[in-house]
Amino acid sequence: MKKTLLIIIASISIFTNAQIGVNTLSPKSSLDVNGDFGLRKRLYLDNSGKESKGLADQVLVSQGESLPPTWKSLRVPEYEPNKFYLIFNDSFSDNIGLQITSSQVFTNSNLSTDLAENQTLSYLRTKGFYDIKGLSKSFTVNSSESKVYFQFETVVQQNNVNGNGSDIKYACGIFVDGLLKSVRINTLFNSASSGHTFLTHTQIGGATNLSVGSHDIEVACARYTTNANITLGIGINSTNSVNINSFMAQSSLKVDVYEIPQNFNTIFD
Repeated sequence: MKKTLLIIIASISIFTNAQIGVNTLSPKSSLDVNGDFGLRKRLYLDNSGKESKGLADQVLVSQGESLPPTWKSLRVPEYEPNKFYLIFNDSFSDNIGLQITSSQVFTNSNLSTDLAENQTLSYLRTKGFYDIKGLSKSFTVNSSESKVYFQFETVVQQNNVNGNGSDIKYACGIFVDGLLKSVRINTLFNSASSGHTFLTHTQIGGATNLSVGSHDIEVACARYTTNANITLGIGINSTNSVNINSFMAQSSLKVDVYEIPQNFNTIFD
């Protein structure tokens, strides 16, 4: 009996301020356990005067010194190693577009060399390329293993009337960090029987394993065919157009970033 009493006195210290210590003579909180602690039944927290036992799959998390602990839910996404997952996607639109006249056409161009992969946008601006301003945006890559896909769509129209137009060649490019990653050359054909001919231009491109961090994406287009009487509208209805409006002709750009996850945000809700 005396032995049992001595063990209890040595291992549990109760002070006048209601502090209890197990295996310690100097408890630092209301209950200070110096050793393993097993709990067989429920644990309740006092949250604003209300007992809280948490929800299924929640864990007890410290909020820091002098703050009470709280229940938190874990946000652990399920994923398989070495597989790509859609991490970011967004779409943008522009209804200002471009109106390119014959005087803005740069005729001295070698398309096979000018429109090479990773050609700079700054260089192509000297060759008649004009930016679609509303499609200049930024996105972020978080993994060194990534695939970025982009889809650009717009309407191209000439203001021909009664067959006075021409077959107009043009090109549009998608640029990442000022470097050409996708380009398409197309021709808007004239019609002898109708005016204000137009087409829908759709373009898909991609980039692989961009550096981790923020990147800029831009879209620019150029006209290659001259006709003194014709204006080419890209992403905007052409001058005096009556068959489509600016809303119908506006440009859009969609960006999807797929990654093999490497960096994770906090798992606590």
